[in-house]
Amino acid sequence: MKHEREISPASGYTIAGITLIVALISFFSLMISDIALLAIITIPALMLLLRGFIMIQPNGSMVVTLFGEYKGTVKKNGFFWVNPLFSRQNISLRARNFDSERVKVNDKLGNPVMISVILVWKVEDTYKAAFDVNDYENFVKVQSDAAVRKLANSYPYDNFDHIDEITLVSGVDEVNSALEGRLSDRLQMAGIKVIEARIGYLAYSSEIASAMLRRQQATAIVAAREKIVEGAVSMVEMALDELSKKKIIEMDEEKKASMVSNLMVVLCSDKDATPVVNTGTLHQ
Repeated sequence: MKHEREISPASGYTIAGITLIVALISFFSLMISDIALLAIITIPALMLLLRGFIMIQPNGSMVVTLFGEYKGTVKKNGFFWVNPLFSRQNISLRARNFDSERVKVNDKLGNPVMISVILVWKVEDTYKAAFDVNDYENFVKVQSDAAVRKLANSYPYDNFDHIDEITLVSGVDEVNSALEGRLSDRLQMAGIKVIEARIGYLAYSSEIASAMLRRQQATAIVAAREKIVEGAVSMVEMALDELSKKKIIEMDEEKKASMVSNLMVVLCSDKDATPVVNTGTLHQ
């Protein structure tokens, strides 16, 4: 497999001086009938000289071929002259952004999600970009779409079972690193260097979004209830210990059960408790 070969063409300013001399000779030969035959030679030569001038902008390059054979790549910035018979193809070496369209794919658990990728890339090997693929810009788009689909299939969107597993939502750094690695492998054959790759958009698909939202809310409520109950039990235990330690009131097991029940209702309720004043004894 061939790789990029950088070449250094002739200075355009030197050849421009020669071209000016040839142009003056052609002009005067046309004016003087005795040497008009000279113009037949100098004018075609002038046209060839003019065709050989190229200009390379910063972070630009030009791939040149001669009758189908790769001759090299000009990467040096400036004004140059190359063989006028060369075929030329300009390839930008600037970094580019690509924001893919949102695609619907299934995650590892089979849930449909909408996902897109943001990719920063640039051409690193101009030979591969020009000759190993048909259209390297379209190649980047297609391979990015394939990579993000494969990535979504490899991880669950979220984990509701609190298991230590990387997900698309929680494992942002790991997922983006995996995405960057997949894209680098896929785009290497086109001479493309991946500078950065990350998930740009991620959400459940519309048909299950509301159901998943309710599931997330339910999971959050259960987790909150667990904390509330844990705290309430600690508070009840502390209250009973303090009452017993300070001997404020003597309570049998029935009174303790009644007190625990009342405190748990007050502490665990999601609404304000309504007090009831008991004017009789505890058993009436």
